[in-house]
Amino acid sequence: MCRGRRKFLAASLALLFIPALTWLYLSVGSFQVKPLPLSPLEAQSSAPVSGAGERQALELRVRAVEEENRVLRRELSRPPRSPSARLPNSGHRGNQSRTHSEEGTGDNEGQKAAAVGNSSDCVQQPAVDKCETIHVAIVCAGYNASRDVVTLVKSVLFHRRNPLHFHFITDSIAQQILSSLFHTWMVPAVRVNFYDADELKSEVSWIPNKHYSGIYGLMKLVLTKTLPSDLQRVIVLDTDITFATDIAELWAVFHKFKGQQVLGLVENQSDWYLGNLWKNHRPWPALGRGFNTGVILLLLDRLRKLRWEQMWRLTAERELMSMLSTSLADQDIFNAVIKQNPFLVHQLPCFWNVQLSDHTRSEKCYKDVSDLKVIHWNSPKKLRVKNKHVEFFRNLYLTFLEYDGNLLRRELFGCPSEPPSGSGQSSPGELDEDDPCYEFRRERFTVHRTHLYFLHYEYEPSSDNTDVTLVAQLSMDRLQMLEAICKHWEGPISLALYLSDAEAQQFLRYAQGSEVLMSRGNVGYHIVYKEGQFYPVNLLRNVAMRQVNTPYMFLSDIDFLPMYGLYEYLRKSVVQLDMSNTKKALVVPAFETLRYRLSYPKSKAELLSQLDMGTLFTFRYHVWTKGHAPTNFAKWRTATTPYKVQWEADFEPYVMVRRDSPEYDRRFVGFGWNKVAHIMELDAQEYEFVVLPNAYMIHMPHAPSFDITKFRSNKQYRVCLKTLKEEFQQNMSRRYGFAALKYMTAENNS
Repeated sequence: MCRGRRKFLAASLALLFIPALTWLYLSVGSFQVKPLPLSPLEAQSSAPVSGAGERQALELRVRAVEEENRVLRRELSRPPRSPSARLPNSGHRGNQSRTHSEEGTGDNEGQKAAAVGNSSDCVQQPAVDKCETIHVAIVCAGYNASRDVVTLVKSVLFHRRNPLHFHFITDSIAQQILSSLFHTWMVPAVRVNFYDADELKSEVSWIPNKHYSGIYGLMKLVLTKTLPSDLQRVIVLDTDITFATDIAELWAVFHKFKGQQVLGLVENQSDWYLGNLWKNHRPWPALGRGFNTGVILLLLDRLRKLRWEQMWRLTAERELMSMLSTSLADQDIFNAVIKQNPFLVHQLPCFWNVQLSDHTRSEKCYKDVSDLKVIHWNSPKKLRVKNKHVEFFRNLYLTFLEYDGNLLRRELFGCPSEPPSGSGQSSPGELDEDDPCYEFRRERFTVHRTHLYFLHYEYEPSSDNTDVTLVAQLSMDRLQMLEAICKHWEGPISLALYLSDAEAQQFLRYAQGSEVLMSRGNVGYHIVYKEGQFYPVNLLRNVAMRQVNTPYMFLSDIDFLPMYGLYEYLRKSVVQLDMSNTKKALVVPAFETLRYRLSYPKSKAELLSQLDMGTLFTFRYHVWTKGHAPTNFAKWRTATTPYKVQWEADFEPYVMVRRDSPEYDRRFVGFGWNKVAHIMELDAQEYEFVVLPNAYMIHMPHAPSFDITKFRSNKQYRVCLKTLKEEFQQNMSRRYGFAALKYMTAENNS
């Protein structure tokens, strides 16, 4: 204030003095006065100047002084500018800078950052080196959190321009899901590390916690002990976060930390810590409105020097004597520590954590700033939160939820990076692009992004070692078969679904709306994301097979309904046929119907009756008899005990085998020879084919797939399939020697 008054006094004196000086010059024009130098060059000149020249130079100088006076008056006539006046649309709220700080829009420094970040005239680049690695820590446990964190990661990857290093604190489930996802995602300049949350439970299990996040909601407290000792700083995020800007902007805020500041936090945007939400509401102690821990900047090296572990433990022990438990997990303890040590906090502007809980005051934030950077769905209800602007935020979230993750595999040019994990195999670059079958061959090298256990899975195999998992694959057009299969097969199921990101969300809504599917915890849904022009049928089968956790698996297709009771029948056959000590493939005879509505036969006798009436047929008898002819349906009609059959060319039955049986050959995509090649390899490995006399399955009618249409209409498709068959047979002969010659001769004679 004093400085401003001094400036005003000096300016006033200048306004009085300069006109007086001007009048003095004009009134004494007859005197010999040297002109004021107008430039360095003029000052150096020693040549005499005439009277007229002196007069002209003086007039020019007077005009220049008058122009300076006009500029000075214009500046003095403007009202004082407060920091808040720099924010867009806030010129009429110049007296609210104190209110901003109290209500959670950040301190003065944060408001200056907001002014820069929200200015349309000039965008300040973050103070982060181009190739500096940004470290992000996330606690993630369980199936649902693993699914939610993918949307967060997508939003970060979409905006980022820097290498990223994710540190996931996970349980065994989330680690399995996320390690597979990142391994197959193959995003350049992204590293991932996992830390076992089970090993950290003892560090926080002594703290009673009422929050829905459970014990995992307390694990951010022990990050200084969990993360590598040489890691100096990290951004800590909840899984229900969506980024709307480059995370490097948040990373740059570390440079603004001063003194002993070690925590970067946004003020809590609800009245929770004020204790006035309901009668007898007793929150943990907090500084003012408290701080939200959905987004945290941690200076790990300084925290360790401050003995953070001891600091938060002593605080928690003291407060729990009266509070008995935490209500908001780690957030309560962070706030209790800050209440005692306010100097630890660097308050972040509100737009770094716009909180959308039911009782939020976040509207105050996004009215004051125009550029929201992080959205936080910090409510148990998530997208169903009560907020009059929730549709805007939901649309932002859905953008990343359904965004094609394959598009995020872009390189960061100019930054050296390690090859993405999962790429250490043969490259399609080794193939001849002029080969007419190049597209078929390249499919073998395509790494499809894979999200295992997309929905909750809960199943423990029985202890008698006879359990069987049904294995199948499908795309969106076969989704309607799921409920029927679940009604026919009560045992565990492993399904690989070939979907786009948007279709995966459609499937999620379909499954969550189905009482049949939601009542089954023993169905594993594994999403393989779409890429390329072919349906990778054998890759999908392999993905589903790898997730089988029972000793045996029944290899089926999604458009077949197994007979009622087949699950128990197969388990009994395991014991009867000594499957554990012999290499057998148990054949389940396949039939089909052309009727969309079928009275499903409940016994073999009823099925035979429908066969005789023409309601049912042996599978593909009219288009591809060789595929199932070796099953010997005539013998099956009267058989009462299992019987062996011999392999023949093009044999492709549906079988139950041990879990350690060979996988399907990935070279076969789309339609044709995908099961035939697998059965051939089973035979090469000396599996016996045994037909079960009281087992059956029925193919349900549906529209032809896109791939079978291509096979029938595209001659080059059929030529390439024949080429791949020949190459597969040659590979078989090299791997299995003389015994494999029969496959080539059988093919030539067929």
